[in-house]
Amino acid sequence: MARLPRFILPGHPQHVIIRGNNRDAIFYSEQDYQYYLQTLRDACSKHNCSLHSYVLMTNHVHLLITPHTENGLGKCIQMLGRYYVQYFNYSYHRTGTLWEGRYKSTLVDTERYLLTCYRYIELNPVRANMVNNPEEYPWSSYRVNALGKTSLIVSPHQEYLALGGTDLSRQSAYRGLFDSQISGRTLDAIRTASNKNWVLGSDHFRS
Repeated sequence: MARLPRFILPGHPQHVIIRGNNRDAIFYSEQDYQYYLQTLRDACSKHNCSLHSYVLMTNHVHLLITPHTENGLGKCIQMLGRYYVQYFNYSYHRTGTLWEGRYKSTLVDTERYLLTCYRYIELNPVRANMVNNPEEYPWSSYRVNALGKTSLIVSPHQEYLALGGTDLSRQSAYRGLFDSQISGRTLDAIRTASNKNWVLGSDHFRS
């Protein structure tokens, strides 16, 4: 079966999902999460990608990431996957694949859906009943975007920067976005686009 084409626009964000093979765990220890984030930072730097939001779940990862070259995203994810598999297999005395096929990627309509994708990603641990509030989960970007935690990996998107004129005002406005739930219709749209590698956006944006 032919691979579905990816829609890549340099300078435009993508929602990326990477899953463990057979939905098996890809993180067992705190060191695993830390190594993954370190490798992700190195891969983004090398291949000119900006990471805006992320969450590392037990058996999968969500990233909101902007590639600045046509091939940057693919090379970034390839480097990340290769280095992490080498680390993981060595650490746990295993061989073979770790990932469930190709990563999923969705071109995101910045104006309509970008900040919603931020929320969708950082609310994953809440929807999974792992925590009651996103700030309780240590392996996401919520504490960076909402609380101002220093990060060497997260780069604010212009839509995020437009939330306020100062860091504190932006963080306050960002926290306010989490006061309302994401509608079921929007959740379905995000999930459908992600699963099928479709474009996420308005009719005009998709056309």
